[in-house]
Amino acid sequence: MTEPVKTPASVRALPNLIFASRWLQLPLYIGLIAAQAIYVFHFWVELVHLIEAAFGSQVALDKLIHSIGYKSDVQLTGLNETVIMLVVLALIDVVMISNLLIMVIVGGYETFVSRMHLENHPDQPEWLSHVNASVLKVKLATAIIGISSIHLLKTFINAANYDEKVLMWQTIIHVVFLLSAMAIAMTDRLMAHPAPRDEH
Repeated sequence: MTEPVKTPASVRALPNLIFASRWLQLPLYIGLIAAQAIYVFHFWVELVHLIEAAFGSQVALDKLIHSIGYKSDVQLTGLNETVIMLVVLALIDVVMISNLLIMVIVGGYETFVSRMHLENHPDQPEWLSHVNASVLKVKLATAIIGISSIHLLKTFINAANYDEKVLMWQTIIHVVFLLSAMAIAMTDRLMAHPAPRDEH
């Protein structure tokens, strides 16, 4: 009976070191959590300005107009429908980017660093139970399309303050995002369900 070949400790150490190197990504995810906190702070600052402007604060209104890049021929003394819509879309944009960050942080950590063991947790996201690199790519592409759609809608609502080239290029870039997401989804589907081989 032949004895199993023993692998030298020095050889085993290299794969262990390479596998342990995944923890180098941990500071990156912690940095994204810090970025998420900044987005939360920015969201509440804009929301407070909107509430203050609704109650007649000219200072808050000026800050909102400056932040959304809205320009008017007359001095605005109160909120109008366009300003409210642009501010709300900016808030939705922050929320969608925050959702994108959560998907990258939670899904990326679960896929590439370590298991979180959330199987019995009542608040486990539904998509996390079957997350992998392919699923994460499709979800990220879908989220980016949503963010791009919000940006494009903001631009068209405020189209008078943009050059035609800006409108054209934003539309082209959005279409490229759509085509890229469709290509990613199609590639993922083909890889998940390969064509049957011809036995003859």
